[in-house]
Amino acid sequence: MAGILSAFRAMWKERGWAVTLMYVAHRILQGVSRGHGGVFPYVLVAQPIGRGSYAQVRDDARTVVRVVDADDPVTASFPRPAAINRQRWAAGATCYAAESGGELAGTIWIQRTRYLEDEVCCEYRLADPAVSAWDFDVYVVPRLRLGRTMGRLWKAVDADLAARGVQWSFSRISLFNAASISSHARLGAVSVGRVVFVRIGRAQVAFLGRWPGVHASLGRRPPVIVLAPPAPAR
Repeated sequence: MAGILSAFRAMWKERGWAVTLMYVAHRILQGVSRGHGGVFPYVLVAQPIGRGSYAQVRDDARTVVRVVDADDPVTASFPRPAAINRQRWAAGATCYAAESGGELAGTIWIQRTRYLEDEVCCEYRLADPAVSAWDFDVYVVPRLRLGRTMGRLWKAVDADLAARGVQWSFSRISLFNAASISSHARLGAVSVGRVVFVRIGRAQVAFLGRWPGVHASLGRRPPVIVLAPPAPAR
């Protein structure tokens, strides 16, 4: 109990009372729903592409990043079930895989038009797909997470997306994940909104922070959040 209280106090100090109370509510709902519910607060961010954010990341001759499809042998080492991966490809997603020494080192998935959320019931739609992308399920194998694999993977993806005309890559980050929010900020990511989902089973209430403000559903009609590229700084 002392450890839990200490963790809550640390979160309160670092993230503020609102995030801490949502986390407490999340843990309670997870318990009463046996893992089928919770509170999911996200910050929506846009990360600049092609701005030299990874210029300082050194290349490694042993690390190769390439686009892979469902029939590529490296997919046997992917962290997600094959059925989920195939659904992503069928929905038009692109997967970049990093290999180090011939073994899977990490993956990044990209969508160019819309993304159906896999943690809650929601659709993120890109207002300008010509210059936008959505990145999700960024993964690095555990033994390489303290190294530069993530930077090398993102450096290659950034270069390829920039060559295709992409200027911004959108994603959502849990407000409970302070480390990820900080790392995105260091790369120049800017916040484009916040959303909070409260879910128990299939029942869900979404607080969208924009019109219509609140959306309630039973998992059949997801709220649609349209994301436009950030306005140029003046």
